[in-house]
Amino acid sequence: MQITALYRHPIKSHGRESLDHVTLIEGQSMPFDRRWAVAHEAAKVEEAEWVACANFSRGSKAPLLMAVNATLDEASGQITLTHPDRPTITVHPTRDEKALIDWVMPLVPQNRALPAKVVELPSRGYTDSPYASLSLCNTASHAAVETLAQTPLSPLRWRGNIWFDGVPAWEEFGWVDRDVRLGAAVLRIKEPIVRCLATTANPETGERDVDTLRTLNILGHQNFGIYAEVITGGAVAVGDSLEIL
Repeated sequence: MQITALYRHPIKSHGRESLDHVTLIEGQSMPFDRRWAVAHEAAKVEEAEWVACANFSRGSKAPLLMAVNATLDEASGQITLTHPDRPTITVHPTRDEKALIDWVMPLVPQNRALPAKVVELPSRGYTDSPYASLSLCNTASHAAVETLAQTPLSPLRWRGNIWFDGVPAWEEFGWVDRDVRLGAAVLRIKEPIVRCLATTANPETGERDVDTLRTLNILGHQNFGIYAEVITGGAVAVGDSLEIL
């Protein structure tokens, strides 16, 4: 098996960034992944504490967010955001909070709780799981969904951190509670990822155009990808091997 792609999402639900390599750290999510999040006006968020995704603006409720792309400058903490319907902007999420919220406001439904505050959770990140996780996705499973949906689909719909190939579709669900080595790191597989409405939106346009959840239901579940924890840190790069231990 081989790693085919790496992604991080510096601001939760507000853009992805492709990487060539990354250094994983024991007990942490992918560095800078979901480090920031945009809390809405009805959120119950405590500083420096993880809270569930329902407290944030996100693609399941605001599908246009799925078309955001992000590029992070790690040294300055500035993020450049692009979207087909918005001008390009470069901001530091917390220092330029108002500018970020003003930029994203037209992309969210105005009849729901609106973006109100940017929060930050270094290292741990606002992952969708209550533990610091990374998501692994199988290219063969993605191809299987395309076949069921009878249409090409962008892998970006799944917002995965690590993509790999070399095994049949859905084999990864049998890895729960096992360890995998990728590059110099070791991860422990925790559970399948239950998917939401965010995956129904086209990552190029932000428009809901394919019912991915109904497609997965053909298989009797709504799972795609697996969550993992880093138990041994180390460097990981596209092209590295992935091995079940």
